[in-house]
Amino acid sequence: MERTGMVTVKVWGEYACFTRPEFKVERVSYPVMTPSAARGVLEAIFWKPEFHYEIRAIGVLNMGSEMVILRNEIDRRQGSNPFFVEDARQQRCSLVLKNVAYLIRAEMSLQPWATDPVYKYRDQFNRRVERGQCYHRPYLGTREFAAFFAPADGESPDPALNLDLGIMLFDIAFVASKKRVDLEFMRHGPQGARRVQGYTQAFFFPARLEQGWLKVPPEKYQELYRMEEGENA
Repeated sequence: MERTGMVTVKVWGEYACFTRPEFKVERVSYPVMTPSAARGVLEAIFWKPEFHYEIRAIGVLNMGSEMVILRNEIDRRQGSNPFFVEDARQQRCSLVLKNVAYLIRAEMSLQPWATDPVYKYRDQFNRRVERGQCYHRPYLGTREFAAFFAPADGESPDPALNLDLGIMLFDIAFVASKKRVDLEFMRHGPQGARRVQGYTQAFFFPARLEQGWLKVPPEKYQELYRMEEGENA
């Protein structure tokens, strides 16, 4: 039984902000969508605990342009306790992207306990893309910047687009641990979903656009899985 299947989707939007984590106060976007943001778009369209996405490549159909906007934000994380927004409001500048479009190529990979073939989920994904269905509205980096999506229509990136992007955020590992408890999150397994405690660990990779494509190294996913599974052992 095949356990992996490739999916491709076109996404675009009027604004995008793929925030660099090294800037703590003002938001500054990477020039191109990150693999973690691409995964979030796919999971908004279709996701089941029986599989996960591994981004293989991001094609840049439109780099867009950079612009600075001033936004009202709050100075704390939203939780279950209510508070007055006026007491926590801050104005911050953000360097965002305008008018961007991408192709996302990802491999849908079954979990070890999955029993249905991968083409069942791949076909469901393709049908949802054709119908414009999603679990929640996909977004480009932040929830304010909604993403539109459609099947890949034959467009391809500019082959003359080559650019060194430097070190880019790859994805974030959610590590279950009793020794270091920074947050709680849901962990899905063969017995269903369960709430666990632990911390997050960011992973980075050297990113480069070659002929309009940002290739994502597959070995980074194995490194991420080893960290998540190692702490659980």
